Amino acid sequence: MLRIASIFSNFRRLRLPVILATITALSVAACNPANFKSEAAQTPQLILSTLSDPKTFNYALSQESPNIFPYTFEGLTTQNSISGEIEPTLAQSWKISDDGLQFVFTLRNNLKWSDGKPLTAEDVVFSYNKIYFNKDIPTDVKDAFKIGESGQLPKVKKLDERRVEFTLPEPFRPFLQNMTTPILPAHALRESVEKKDGEGKPLFLQKWSVDTPVEEIVTNGPYKLGRYNTTQRVVFERNPYYWGNPEPYIEKVNWEIVESQDTSLLQFRSGSLDSIGVTPDYFSLLKREEKRGNFKIYNGGPATGTSFVFFNLNKGKRDGKPLVDPVKSKWFNSKEFRQAIAYAIDRKTMINNTFQGLGQTQDSPISVQSPYYLSPEKGLKVYDYKLDKSKELLKKAGFKYNPQGQLLDQEGNRVRFTLLTNSGNKIREAMGAQIKGDLSKIGIQVDFTPLAWNTYLDKISNSLDFDMALLGLTGGLEPNDGANVWKPDGGLHAFNQKPQAGQKPIEGWEVAPWETEIARLYVQATQELDEAKVKEIYAETQRITQENLPFIYLVNPLSLAAIRNKFEGLQYNAIGGAFWNLQEIKITKE
Repeated sequence: MLRIASIFSNFRRLRLPVILATITALSVAACNPANFKSEAAQTPQLILSTLSDPKTFNYALSQESPNIFPYTFEGLTTQNSISGEIEPTLAQSWKISDDGLQFVFTLRNNLKWSDGKPLTAEDVVFSYNKIYFNKDIPTDVKDAFKIGESGQLPKVKKLDERRVEFTLPEPFRPFLQNMTTPILPAHALRESVEKKDGEGKPLFLQKWSVDTPVEEIVTNGPYKLGRYNTTQRVVFERNPYYWGNPEPYIEKVNWEIVESQDTSLLQFRSGSLDSIGVTPDYFSLLKREEKRGNFKIYNGGPATGTSFVFFNLNKGKRDGKPLVDPVKSKWFNSKEFRQAIAYAIDRKTMINNTFQGLGQTQDSPISVQSPYYLSPEKGLKVYDYKLDKSKELLKKAGFKYNPQGQLLDQEGNRVRFTLLTNSGNKIREAMGAQIKGDLSKIGIQVDFTPLAWNTYLDKISNSLDFDMALLGLTGGLEPNDGANVWKPDGGLHAFNQKPQAGQKPIEGWEVAPWETEIARLYVQATQELDEAKVKEIYAETQRITQENLPFIYLVNPLSLAAIRNKFEGLQYNAIGGAFWNLQEIKITKE
């Protein structure tokens, strides 16, 4: 499951979700840095930062990154960010039947939750059967576990206190990787799942919101929530019952909430934070200060996430009113129109100016690190900057120009629409401003409007009140993590979003044949065990996405982070970031 990304997370042990992306920097003592320096002298701690408050403490309902869950929850397995291998976490071991349909996991002995209660096979069964596979709970996790054309889910059964059996209806190649999904506490959540509100919805949908007292959040990861002060900070404290190193070298993580990347930069340069994600506009300045500031800039190569613009292709209505102005909807649903937009965006100038040369053009929804990535050199269609080609496609689609050079449709309507993104993200704001200028060269007026993150999310995932949006998603090695993006009923099928559980219905929602074909191929890829055939299946999905352009991909930046020279055991890389192996990292004297 991919997630919306704020931008790139620096501690990523949970592999499953594709996530929506904002932009996140690292570290700061926002209210009183002196207090944290004094505390840090006594307690080994890591100080990080983010641009916005967490949206939920409930993993099943989360759609964005960064989030608290890599610190607080673990699944049965994890994926090593260096080797890509699946390794045991809560599970001590597992056995797979000869036909590949049964997986029996044996939990580690004496596992406990952060409140001291036993963690048993019952918690595993509860997490899957009662939460993730519950039709009344709108979780993107479900999309990654739907098997075959029928979308059947695995059957989960408790064998004894330490053993759980998963039975699959047919072979499912990514299954073991999906076992990184966090296990949630039955004793703390069961009542909220079983009880319903006045509308018949599980109380679980309101459970563990950010208003919940932190002591009520029961975790199984290396940390538990110690404190949350809205707009200020989240403090993670050592979980005394954690199965791994019971006394991690870093006892506390302070996740500071700051209003802008500029504030994070100032705090990092003043020495009151431990790390910062290096955006291109900061790179030259920070590179000059490495020695004096006693830090190092780490380069993990191309980032795993994606950045793109997309149009609202939804043809449906709510309460009898079209979600998208029918005049605009006709433009947006023209493949030639979308291709013309792609040819009109000068991505190389975007790389040179906004990204200071620290990136490369992006042409695929699949991360470049993935073995299933199809490169342009191997035939993937690309949209280099070609204004003549753009105008040719527009004329072919029936558009025309007036004497002032303004683009008009067949009925004489001026082509004008709004482009949204999240405010406070300087890179995205600069990208949006350039796109506005680029499209003016083909006669289109773009009203570029950055919005507060929560308002923006509501428009693109709930009210669906938008024309065009600039966004990013997390990425990884396994394309099926993006099932929630490419399946038409997936929670992040953002360009043609179906209403999710609890949202108002949409009348007249349509799915294009190419959308159906991508979804079919994603299912087929999970059924195929021959790696050569899997690569060809995913290659075809990439050909279809680049032909139809539901997302117009932009730039793949380098994964960069500036980190104080006080940490021993860092293994920085684009997949996991700086602190994916946090339990192995020691703090040394600066």
